[in-house]
Amino acid sequence: MADTRVKLCGITLKNPIIAASGTFGYGYEFAEYYDINVLGGISIKGTTKNSRFGNPTPRIAECYGGLINSVGLQNPGIDKVISEEIPRLKKCFENLIIANIGGFSVDEFVYSVEKAGECEDIGIIELNVSCPNLHAGGINFGTSPVEVGKVVSAVKKVAKKPLMVKLTPNVTDIAEIAKVCEAEGADGISLINTLLGMRIDLRCRKPVIANKMGGFSGKAVFPVAVRAVYQVYDAVKIPVVGIGGVSSARDVIEMMLAGASCVQVGSANLVNPFAMKEIIEELPAVMAEYDINTLSEIIGGAH
Repeated sequence: MADTRVKLCGITLKNPIIAASGTFGYGYEFAEYYDINVLGGISIKGTTKNSRFGNPTPRIAECYGGLINSVGLQNPGIDKVISEEIPRLKKCFENLIIANIGGFSVDEFVYSVEKAGECEDIGIIELNVSCPNLHAGGINFGTSPVEVGKVVSAVKKVAKKPLMVKLTPNVTDIAEIAKVCEAEGADGISLINTLLGMRIDLRCRKPVIANKMGGFSGKAVFPVAVRAVYQVYDAVKIPVVGIGGVSSARDVIEMMLAGASCVQVGSANLVNPFAMKEIIEELPAVMAEYDINTLSEIIGGAH
């Protein structure tokens, strides 16, 4: 019998499939369609200190092999997420809940991480460092080793849960930034966040998205994500979670061979709400095809 169990930051998951933040809402919305307890975990919508309406519309643009979004971290704020959204999710989900935390200053990150750490139902905190630091001229935290080091160091002091940092691919050397996160106390790395993309309307001759540019995700980014996971696995000793274009059980195996302990499924959920359920159901047969009995044993197997 195929053993799909894996460990992430000391927590055992029944399988490596985690819903990526922003593509699965707060999870309970999908419980109307199937038993979401089949999932290894859920990373809930990006959460900030204060409530956010998000960016102006239109926010979504279709493109070859994926989509571009510029939602802008729309959420009700950390206090309501903990008091309302997490309890709703816990009524129908008993596995790992990951709180994806964003912020526009180090102090905002610290506030939200401290709050999330007080919530018993949150198992791991995932820092979204792709936000612009408004106190440093708008530079994205995740594109600067110095800035990402500052935020990881600060939140690690108050984090009561394992701390995972979600890295942007829009950098020259993603492995170097992963090393900084590890040095400042991160317990894991998740990657990649979206690539920066753009579409232009031929009739209007203007960008499709109101914000002009947005995050490009979907099947087309999978090779980029595999490359990044492979590089970061070589660079750090903490667990790596692979994200980007995963849409099949074979993609899961490939990500794990590159070095991922788990994978997050994102855009596939927007195309097919049953995508993760189908991947999980497909896993044992694909494992058998490649003579894999225990999934955890293949992590980093391509190195």
